[in-house]
Amino acid sequence: MANITKKVSWSSRADESAAAGEGTPLLNGSEQPQHSRQDSLRGRPKEIPHNEKLLSLKYESLDYDNIENQLFLEEERRMSYMGFRCLEISRWVVCGLIGFLTGLIACFIDIVVEQLAGIKYQVVKENIEKFTEAGGLSISLILWAVLNSTFVMMGAIIVAFFEPIAAGSGIPQIKCYLNGVKIPRVVRLKTLVVKVCGVICSVVGGLAVGKEGPMIHSGAVVAAGVSQGRSTSLKRDFKIFEYFRRDTEKRDFVSAGAAAGVSAAFGAPVGGVLFSLEEGASFWNQMLTWRIFFASMISTFTLNFFLSIYHANPGDLSNPGLINFGRFESDSVAYNLYEIPLFIAMGAIGGLLGALFNVLNYWLTIFRIRYVHRPCLQVMEAMLVAAVTATVSFAMIYFSNDCQPLGPEHTEEYPLQLFCADGEYNSMATAFFNTPERSVRSLFHNQPGTYNPLTLGLFTLTYFFLACWTYGLAVSAGVFIPSLLIGAAWGRLCGILLASITSNSSTSAQDSTAIWADPGKYALIGAAAQLGGIVRMTLSLTVIMVEATGNVTYGLPIMLVLMTAKIVGDYFEEGLYDIHIKLQSVPFLHWEAPATSHWLTAREVMSSPVTCLNRVEKVGTIVDVLSNTSTNHNGFPVVVQVSGSDESGKLCGLILRSQLIVLLKHKVFVELARSRLTRRKLQLKDFRDAYPRFPPIQSIHVSQDERECMMDLTEFMNPTPYTVPQETSLPRVFKLFRALGLRHLVVVDDENRVVGLVTRKDLARYHLGKHGLEELQLAQT
Repeated sequence: MANITKKVSWSSRADESAAAGEGTPLLNGSEQPQHSRQDSLRGRPKEIPHNEKLLSLKYESLDYDNIENQLFLEEERRMSYMGFRCLEISRWVVCGLIGFLTGLIACFIDIVVEQLAGIKYQVVKENIEKFTEAGGLSISLILWAVLNSTFVMMGAIIVAFFEPIAAGSGIPQIKCYLNGVKIPRVVRLKTLVVKVCGVICSVVGGLAVGKEGPMIHSGAVVAAGVSQGRSTSLKRDFKIFEYFRRDTEKRDFVSAGAAAGVSAAFGAPVGGVLFSLEEGASFWNQMLTWRIFFASMISTFTLNFFLSIYHANPGDLSNPGLINFGRFESDSVAYNLYEIPLFIAMGAIGGLLGALFNVLNYWLTIFRIRYVHRPCLQVMEAMLVAAVTATVSFAMIYFSNDCQPLGPEHTEEYPLQLFCADGEYNSMATAFFNTPERSVRSLFHNQPGTYNPLTLGLFTLTYFFLACWTYGLAVSAGVFIPSLLIGAAWGRLCGILLASITSNSSTSAQDSTAIWADPGKYALIGAAAQLGGIVRMTLSLTVIMVEATGNVTYGLPIMLVLMTAKIVGDYFEEGLYDIHIKLQSVPFLHWEAPATSHWLTAREVMSSPVTCLNRVEKVGTIVDVLSNTSTNHNGFPVVVQVSGSDESGKLCGLILRSQLIVLLKHKVFVELARSRLTRRKLQLKDFRDAYPRFPPIQSIHVSQDERECMMDLTEFMNPTPYTVPQETSLPRVFKLFRALGLRHLVVVDDENRVVGLVTRKDLARYHLGKHGLEELQLAQT
C-alpha cells in the first residue's frame, strides 16, 4: 500500500493542544510545506508517511490500577465502614444521574429533529405539490438541496472548526477509552455540545445517517462529567464525588454512560449492558453490572416519560427508545424450521455486503486523510454529500412510477402524490422522503404489496453508496440506522421474491402466500444481517434487536444471522469500528495476545534501558528527566542502590510523571520540610484536584537553588508495583497487563534489578497479519 501522508484526526486544533499541554496534531495533509513557529518549537515532525504498519506514540494509557502508596493506604485505613457504605450509595446516585441526563439529551435530540424535519418536509412537500401541476419541479429540487446543504453546513462547521473529535459516531473513540487508551478531548463538555448540535443538523439535513451512535458518545461524556463532580471546561468545582477523581472510577462510570446511551437510543436496557460488556469494558464485576443496568433502565424510563409528556399523553410509557421498530405481533411473524437455512443465507449476504461497505469506506477514509484535510474542505465535502443525497432522492422519486393506494389507516407521514392518480401516493417517496427511522419502520410494518421489487432494489443500491460515502464525513452521525435501512430494504426484497417464486411453482397459491406472506420478517432479518455485517457485534446486537422489536420469538434467527454475518464478514475485512481504530494508529489491546506469540518473552518485548530514580533524588535530576522531550516517559521505577556496587539498584517502587509534577508544584523538598515544620503535609486531595489535566512540566518554575534540593519519594511512590521476570512469555505478560488494566509493568532479573518496562505500545505492536505474527513500527505523532 502506498505511503500516505497523514496527521491523525482524533485530536484538536494544534494551537489549543499546545496551550493545553497535549501535543496532538490535527488531521492535515501534505499540501502545507510551511511550518509554523510553534511546530518547530515543539520539535515534532509536521507529518508522517502513514501506512497500516504504524502505531502512534501520541496516545497515552489510562491508569486503571490504583496507586497504593502510603497516602492512599492511610486514607483507606482512616475510612470507617459507614464511609464505604456512603461511597457505594454515591456510586448508585451517580449512575442514576447519568441515566437521567442521558435520557434527557436523547429526548431533546428527538424532539428537535422531529420538529425541524417536520417543517423541512412540509415546506418541500407543499412546494412539490404546487409545481407538479404548474411544471418547474427543478425549483423544488433546488429548494430541497439548499435546505439540506444549509443544515449540514452548520453541523459540519461546528465539528470541523471547533471540535474535530465530535465527528462520526464516537463509538470507536469510546471503545478505545474503555480499552484504556486516553484519546485527547474525547469526554469534554465542548465535545458533547458539538456532538448534540452536530447530530441534529446532520439528521435534519437528510444525510444517510442515524442519531443512535452519537447517543453512546453523549452518554459517555455525561458520565465522565457527572462522576467527577466538577467541570474543568467551565472551571466550576462542586466539591462532590471527589473520591471518584481517578481513572479507575471514571472508566467504570463511562461504561455505564455508554450503556445508558444504547438504552436511550434503542430502548434496550439489557442490550446496553451487553454492549458495554462486549465492546467496551475490559474489567467487570457483579456490582458494576447492576449499576450499569440501573443507569440503562433510568435512561430508557426518562426518555419514555418525557416523550409521553411531549406527545400529550403523560404516563403512557410506550415509546422506549429513539428508534422504535414497532411491535411485531407473534401471529404475523411466526417462522418455520425450513426458513432457518434461508435466514442463515441472508446472514451470509449481510456479511458480504458489510465487508464490501467496510472496504469501500476504508479506501474512502484514506483518500480523505490524504486530500480532504483542511476544515474548509471538510465542510465543502459534507455540503456536497448533502446536495447529492437530495438530488439522488429526488431523481429516484421523480422517475419512480410505483403508485400505491392511500389506505384508510395510511401510516405515511408525508405522502407525496407527484404523478400518481388521486388517492394514491408514490411509494419510493416513503423510503426517501422521510427520516431514516420512519423509513425503517415502514419497511418492517407496511402491508404486503406496498412496495414494488424494483423500487426496493434501486433504493438499496443508491442508499448503500450514499451511506458509505457519508460515514467518515466531518459531521456527528451514526451508522446504525443507515445499515438497518439498507438491510431492511433488501430483506423485504428477498421476502417478496420468495413469495413470488413459490406462488408460481406451487399448485395452491393460497397456502404459499400464507407461508411467505409477511415480507416484514425478512426485512427484520435483512436489517440484522446488514448491521451485523458492518459493525460485527453479536451478543449485544441480538439482544438490542429483540428488545427493540418487543418480540423474543426472533431471538434464535437473529442470533444465527448475526453469527453468520460476523463469520463471513471477518473472512474478508474487519468491522467498521476496528478499521477506524486501526487507521488512527491507536495502541488497542484485544482480548488475547496473538495466537502464535508464545516464543516471545518479556525480554524481547520490553523497552530498555529504563530511566530510574533513586528513593531520595535530586530535584534538578527529576526536572531534567521530565523536561526531556525525546523520552516522554510516564512512569519511573524507583530503585535503592546497593552499597559498594556500581550496578543498577534494586526495585523498591514506581512513581508516575503526574505525581512528580504535583510534588514539584507544591515544592515537597526534604530541605524545606526540615526548615518549616509547620508546612502542611501533601494529601491525596492535592493529587485529585490536579486530575485529569496535570500541568505540563514547562509551566512549573524551579529556581537554581531549588534544583540542588532533594526530594524523598518514599511516601508517594507505589511500593508494590506489578513485576514479571524477564523470561515470562508474551501471552502471560499480555494477560496480566490486560486483565489488571496496567499502564506500566516492570521487568526484573532474578536479583530484583530493573531491566525493562512493558507499556501498552510494546504489547499492541504485535498482531497477527496475513503472514503470521507482524510487528508494527512506532511513530512520533
